[in-house]
Amino acid sequence: MYRVGIDIGGTFTDLLLIAEDGRAVIGKTLTTPGDPSLAVETALRPALGEGSTRLAASERGSTKLTTGGTLVHGTTLVTNAIIERKGAPTALLTTEGFRDALEIGREHRYELYDLNLDFPKPLVPRYLRFDVPERMAADGSELKPLDETFVRRLVAELRDKGIAAIAVCYLNSFRNPAHERRAAEIIAEVAPQIRVSLSSEVVAEIREYQRASTTVANVYVQERVANYLAELRRRLERLSFNGSFFVMLSSGGIATAQTAAKFPVRLLESGPAAGALAAAHLGARAGFPDLLSFDMGGTTAKLCAVEGGRPLKTHDFEVDRIYRFRRGSGLPVKIPVIDMIEIGAGGGSIARVDALGLLKVGPESSGAEPGPACYARGGDDPTVTDADLVLGYLDPNYFLGGKMKLDVEAARRALARLAKPLGFSIEQVAWGIHRIVNENMANAARAHLGERGKDPRRMPLYAFGGAGPVHAYRIAEILHLPALLSPVCAGVGSTFGLLAAPLAFDFVRSAYSRLDSLDWSAANALLDEMAREGRGVLESSGLSPAEISYERTADMRYVGQGHEVSVPLPEGALKDGDVAKIGATFEEVYRALYGRKGPDVPLEVVNWRVVASGPRPRMDFHLPSGDGSRDNPLKGKRRAYFPECGGYVEAPVYDRYALAPGATLSGPAIVEERESTLIIGGRGRARVDEHLNVIMEFADGR
Repeated sequence: MYRVGIDIGGTFTDLLLIAEDGRAVIGKTLTTPGDPSLAVETALRPALGEGSTRLAASERGSTKLTTGGTLVHGTTLVTNAIIERKGAPTALLTTEGFRDALEIGREHRYELYDLNLDFPKPLVPRYLRFDVPERMAADGSELKPLDETFVRRLVAELRDKGIAAIAVCYLNSFRNPAHERRAAEIIAEVAPQIRVSLSSEVVAEIREYQRASTTVANVYVQERVANYLAELRRRLERLSFNGSFFVMLSSGGIATAQTAAKFPVRLLESGPAAGALAAAHLGARAGFPDLLSFDMGGTTAKLCAVEGGRPLKTHDFEVDRIYRFRRGSGLPVKIPVIDMIEIGAGGGSIARVDALGLLKVGPESSGAEPGPACYARGGDDPTVTDADLVLGYLDPNYFLGGKMKLDVEAARRALARLAKPLGFSIEQVAWGIHRIVNENMANAARAHLGERGKDPRRMPLYAFGGAGPVHAYRIAEILHLPALLSPVCAGVGSTFGLLAAPLAFDFVRSAYSRLDSLDWSAANALLDEMAREGRGVLESSGLSPAEISYERTADMRYVGQGHEVSVPLPEGALKDGDVAKIGATFEEVYRALYGRKGPDVPLEVVNWRVVASGPRPRMDFHLPSGDGSRDNPLKGKRRAYFPECGGYVEAPVYDRYALAPGATLSGPAIVEERESTLIIGGRGRARVDEHLNVIMEFADGR
């Protein structure tokens, strides 16, 4: 049996295959934006031939699988579809009088003094949002029956107008979903070709606006995701793949393709979540359970705080933010998601001179098509990769292990377009681009950690992705971080997370109550109901009941507060005797988040949550060797820019695959592997640990 992780990024598609004998095969290819599944096939075909996976030749030059395997896939398809507004024509059915809730939102001004404040447009325009005569009370009782005749007539009209998807979000349906379910039955009778999402299935949780926004987003991308997964499955069949196919969820679990197609909104942070999982797993193995995950690829950079070997999670997420770092400026999505910040800072980020004559970088990206100027694929915009190449950090003849040659002169021509209006040399422009993108990412890290009460000076940086190790040293320097870690095969680092993730799915039920007067039988019934649903999902994925575990939490707050914190619950059936224990746990969580105890008022529970998950896969594998046996890891020297050393110097270049545990390096230095390059600054001192991580620990006052 073999296991494959494939992550599609904005510029590159990464692959890690662990063969039956434990040997790892690494792959990286340019993403194909028009049909991302093509890049998956392009990366997978040679990997299957290279790995020891019991392949039988079907004809000369091709291979077929003869044994089953497991493929885990991460994708940014959902995020891109929402940002680019490339979903299906969608309508919204909501309770009479609440048609405009999707546009009114929370009436929150994320920038208090901005008179021209803007918000992303709803995915459903007003003329496709409809008031339906019906009403459920807050306790779930029926106040007004569903007008089935109205629904039937409306759906027929929507069908005739070419509407392909309908979101149904009725008031208080999280307490009683009967009206939503009946509406779905009517839609299936009148227009079976229309896709339907019910808020009571997508997110059975309070807060009308967020619930409606999430349900709309789910059905808006459902057809696109289903078609993509079907096309990917066809490509896998052409490779004679006959194993299990799973998709990474934003929460860090994995699910079957069928589950992913039903709840595609759960895939919003699919690829980035895998990277955070990899940093958490491999960082803890290296002795750093608390760290800052830094994943920089060709299009974006992702940062995530990790504590105790687990990435932080949240249930409030936003997509398509108008302002990058402003909470409240995007479309809210209530899904379990690994808590991270993502900015438009990657190797393909385009540099420009703004109206004030200042040098700016990103968030626009050249992507995979046409790519940076140095890719020689038709792009001529100056990018971060072009700057890194001119600075000497990248070897034009060893990019992707030599499979892709970089054009230095094309990079210089692109940078020259900025040098003239700025009055700088090409080299000065290159260093300016490099510094600006580093400052952008450092600012994002400060914002992310500051909102969570974390001190950057206590968080080692775990750097991976194709461009992450190139920029990590300078970011650690700006933030005064205590250490920097870069793993072997960093260029495909997120794929390690894909293969380390368990099968898992999250469930939530809103049931408000004061803790001191809680109906424990009702609470236990809700928890048991979610556990049964979780068991059903995971058993359908091939797990036995004995392999499934459950993590139970409650969203709690002080009476009168507007937001909650997630609190672990005791095992077994809950009872009155657990009140003190739950209250004490809440105080611990609250103090850890805010540094103090809250007011002396009662506690209340808003939501109950259950995460059903299977066992974590074992990660036993042999990393790939270099291009040949090399006793001396020093490959040679290259002229590269290190300002602390006076500018361009002849820096030693090391073969990443020849660095053995215990090796030490002094900066300035360049460490090369096929998919990434690590830059060690002039004052850097590095060592290689037993897991082949390159580790730099910094003293205060650098």
